Amino acid sequence: MHKNTLLAGAAALLAIFIGGAANAAFPDRPIEIVVPFSPGGGTDQITRTIAEGMSAALKQTVVVINKPGAGTIIGTSQVAHSKPDGYTLLMATFANAVNPSLQKSLPYAPDKDFKPVALIGTSPNVLVVNSKSPYKSVKDIIDFAKANPGKLDYGSYGAGTSAHLAAALFENLAKVKMTHVPYKGSAPALTDLMGGQIDMVFSTAASVAQYIKGGQLRPIAVTSKERSFALPDVPAIAEAGLPDYQAESWYGLFTPAGTPDEVIKTLNAAAGQAIKSSAFKKKIEQEGLVARGGPPSDLGAYFKNEVSQWRKVVQDANITVGG
Repeated sequence: MHKNTLLAGAAALLAIFIGGAANAAFPDRPIEIVVPFSPGGGTDQITRTIAEGMSAALKQTVVVINKPGAGTIIGTSQVAHSKPDGYTLLMATFANAVNPSLQKSLPYAPDKDFKPVALIGTSPNVLVVNSKSPYKSVKDIIDFAKANPGKLDYGSYGAGTSAHLAAALFENLAKVKMTHVPYKGSAPALTDLMGGQIDMVFSTAASVAQYIKGGQLRPIAVTSKERSFALPDVPAIAEAGLPDYQAESWYGLFTPAGTPDEVIKTLNAAAGQAIKSSAFKKKIEQEGLVARGGPPSDLGAYFKNEVSQWRKVVQDANITVGG
């Protein structure tokens, strides 16, 4: 009898211990944010700033793990197949919305394997030309392109990148044909633009800011729906001749599907606090980024719209990752 009582008591204590461990307050260990790019780039820097702010909000370490490769697919796939407990997040970007249209198959389902956490921010690209270029407005470029199909060259950072698709959308809406010149990154493309080898580039505000300030490049327009605070005197393409035009770079946090809603709520609140931090505000001044935040549903709706918009552009322009 005494033995049975002891066993029952031990079982009860074990149940309490297991239950307590299972219901431990989230988070009770470090969180990882996977960046599907190499260290040092814009996405990496933004993520590290957000991770610092989330660490402070959650009173728990948030570390950044770089998993580059295959156009973000390697890192994204790792998160998709991670345990859905909120301890592994993905910092998604424009590439994540475009890959479903560029790739015949993916090792994950973008619409089923992830749940949105928070939209971090959005930023425009900038249509720039050489400062000695004869083109001084969107109208100048459209007029020349219509009169001379294929004669205007635009550089990009590779097929399917934001620089490429921003130009493809421009061609689609303006009903013009230009020639795509892909490069292996922004540096060689901008070098050739300043050297006069190509006519224009749709680049990030951060990558061209120093050249605009130095007088080597002339900004023609920004790709966001409205003007950018980073370049207040530069019109948006939408107000300069193509009212339906909008193309943005963006950052958003996702977690594997199946992550509990309460955990996502906690992560969303922490991301919201990080976005409001002084460190993040200082960073976005340099990047031309507009802080967003809001509930997870905002990112879900934004991502769905991005996938839809760029699928049409990719299909209409017959864009492939090899071309």
